[in-house]
Amino acid sequence: MKPSYPMPLCVAPMMDWTDRHCRFFHRQLSRHTLLYTEMLTTGAVIHGDRERLLGFTPAEHPVALQLGGSEPAQLAEAARIGQEWGYDEINLNVGCPSDRVQSGRFGACLMAEPELVARLVGAMREAVRIPVTVKSRLAIDELEEWPTIEHFVRRVSAAGCTRFIVHARKAWLQGLSPKENRDIPPLRYELVYRLKAEFPHLDISLNGGVKSLDAAAGHLRHVDGVMIGRAAYENPYLLAEADQRFFGAAEPPRDRHAVVEAMLPYIEDCRRRGAPVNAITRHMLGLFQGLPGARAWRRYLSENVHKPGAGPEVVSAALAMVPRGASAEAAA
Repeated sequence: MKPSYPMPLCVAPMMDWTDRHCRFFHRQLSRHTLLYTEMLTTGAVIHGDRERLLGFTPAEHPVALQLGGSEPAQLAEAARIGQEWGYDEINLNVGCPSDRVQSGRFGACLMAEPELVARLVGAMREAVRIPVTVKSRLAIDELEEWPTIEHFVRRVSAAGCTRFIVHARKAWLQGLSPKENRDIPPLRYELVYRLKAEFPHLDISLNGGVKSLDAAAGHLRHVDGVMIGRAAYENPYLLAEADQRFFGAAEPPRDRHAVVEAMLPYIEDCRRRGAPVNAITRHMLGLFQGLPGARAWRRYLSENVHKPGAGPEVVSAALAMVPRGASAEAAA
C-alpha cells in the first residue's frame, strides 16, 4: 500500500525504537499511518548487512527509509538501495543534533547549508522514482528561526522537494544534549503554520511535542500532516483511532487484546528465525498504559521473555493478567 500525500499522520523515526518489530506492532494498531525506520547512515546502507538493516515485512507498508549523510553520490546510492528494498519514501535527516551525527557532517548541522541540502535532494531525486522528503529543525544555534527555515525550505524546494517535516524547535548543537534538545528549546508551532501559509503548494508536516490525536487534529487545521514521536511509543494505543479519524476508515479500532493476539504468529515466526522475544515485546510494554492489569502485564513480560525457549506463550500468559474489558477502552 503506497502512501498518498498529504499524509495526515506519521510516526517519527526514533533511534533504538522504530525498528522492524516496532513498526509491525504499530501496524496492528493503524493500517494507514506512515511509519519510518530509524535513521541509517549512507555507509551502513551501502556497506552493511542489508537484510538486518533494511529488511521488513510487507505488512509494514506504507514505510519510509530515513537516511543520514552529506555526500550526494552516496545518498543517491543509498536511496536507490532503499527503493530496491521496497520502501515507499526516502527521507533525509536534517534534524538530529547528536555529536556523532555532527562529526559526520549530517543531521541538524545541515540546516546551515541549504545549498548542500538542495544538491543532496537533487541527487536522490534523480536516483529514485519514490518521494524524497526532508525532516528538519527550525534552525540551529544562533541562527534566527524564521529567516533560517524560510530560506532553507525555499532553496530545498527549488531542488524538487515537495514534502517537509519540521520539528518546531531550534536545535542547540553546542551546550545541549540530544535529550535536552527534545525538551528545552521552546516549541514554535506558529512558525510551522506560517511556513504552510507562505508555501501553500508544499506539503508541510509538524513534529514536536504532539501527545494525542486531539492535539494532532488541532495542528491539522494549519498544516498538512503531523508526526508523533515518543507519545506513540510510550502510549501506542493512541494510534488505534488514527485510521477512523484521519484516513476515513469505516472499521472500528481493534481492542488491545486483539492487537496482542494478532502479534502472536509474528512472535512465533521471529522466534523460529532466531530473534529474541524481548526484542519484540519491549515495544509492546506500554500497550495497556493506565488500565487495570498494566503493571502485571509489564512485570510478567519483563521477568519471563528472557528465559530460554520463551515464545508467544509467555505473551499469552501476560495477556491473561489483563481484564478483557479494559482493553476495549478507546484511546485518549
